[in-house]
Amino acid sequence: MNAPHTTDVEFSHLGLDERLLKSLNEHGLTHCTPIQAECLPLALAGKDIAGQAQTGTGKTAAFLLTIMQHLLKTPERPGRKQQQPRAIIISPTRELAIQIHKDAKMLNSYAGLSLGLVYGGVDYEKQRASLNQKIDILIGTPGRLIDYHKQKVFSLKGIEIVVLDEADRMFDLGFIADIRYMFRRMPTPENRQNMLFSATLSHRVSELAYEHMNSPEKVVINPDQVTAENVKQVMYHVANDEKIPLLLGLMRRIDPKRTIVFVNTKRAAEKVWSYLEGNGFHAAILSGDVPQKKRQRLFAEFSEGKLPVLVATDLAARGLHVPDVSHIFNYDLPQNAEDYVHRIGRTARAGASGDAVSFACEEFVYSLMEIEEYIGHKLPVINVEAELLLKPEPPVKIERKRSGNAGGRRNKGGGRHKHNRATSRRV
Repeated sequence: MNAPHTTDVEFSHLGLDERLLKSLNEHGLTHCTPIQAECLPLALAGKDIAGQAQTGTGKTAAFLLTIMQHLLKTPERPGRKQQQPRAIIISPTRELAIQIHKDAKMLNSYAGLSLGLVYGGVDYEKQRASLNQKIDILIGTPGRLIDYHKQKVFSLKGIEIVVLDEADRMFDLGFIADIRYMFRRMPTPENRQNMLFSATLSHRVSELAYEHMNSPEKVVINPDQVTAENVKQVMYHVANDEKIPLLLGLMRRIDPKRTIVFVNTKRAAEKVWSYLEGNGFHAAILSGDVPQKKRQRLFAEFSEGKLPVLVATDLAARGLHVPDVSHIFNYDLPQNAEDYVHRIGRTARAGASGDAVSFACEEFVYSLMEIEEYIGHKLPVINVEAELLLKPEPPVKIERKRSGNAGGRRNKGGGRHKHNRATSRRV
């Protein structure tokens, strides 16, 4: 019997190349998820796809298999030049680009295609040098892709398939002008295959699809089910000064092995981290100013179970693909309803189950109505009982390193505010 998150459609019945099937079989992947079952027959036939599905439903494999099948069965165009990739996958975040590349390597085990990966924050010259060979599939984030393109390190003129992943996030992060810049430098939509995936096919995403795609087929999985059905969602109405005691009390009960605590600001992240560490919960902060190499190390430690708790801002709400995340805590309710869905989508991935616990405090409770309207139901409320509140031990003191005055903001007196960077003592 298939797992609940798969269908009766078998990969072996889709006409996929034997080399791809061998990779799938080695990883126990025999049956399609719903998004794969809907997308693959259309995409393998060369149709453009505008897909909507919950996070963690298998869309990455859907577009990777389509690309690889096309490249394996279709000879490259005559006159293809060294610096012309045949396919490009554009991701909004570094973490998602890295995960897509990891999945591509798995599926490419026997196919022998050349993969490229570029993203901002690290290894500028190393990544640039990696593009000096023929790349079949180029995966990257918009900024780094455009940077190398403008330097003529690679060309978009030979693109046969383009994938835009998490298109709604591209809008959120202000990348749409960059996306349009790249689309305009590719062959026309009629002369390439186009795939777009998004958590929501909003008006702005649909407009982008029809502007730069060739009559795309719309594939929508469970449109009325905004959040994964296997996520148990609960909420506590809590005073601000009860949030830390309640978080610690709940963490003590669940004995976290792989938990993410979401906050709205870096300042809140530092506060939560310091109390977790001071009360015996090993944790790390994941926020926008954490250097890329350290972020990748934290992801690896979290994935391997060496780091049980991540305290994260919404940087990690998308692009963080880690199996077996058991609990999500919304220490701060997000100020955007879609962010709530993306946060809790970090658990219950690929048919697993998980728990999402939200704190509705006086500072952020105002976004609750929008969240409940967006997900289509009320969040079950649990009363805050006295035994749930753990009296906290003192927080760990955050060590700060002076980074000098360069780049600091001038105050009204004409001086500069000193900029200090918080660093954890144990991570």
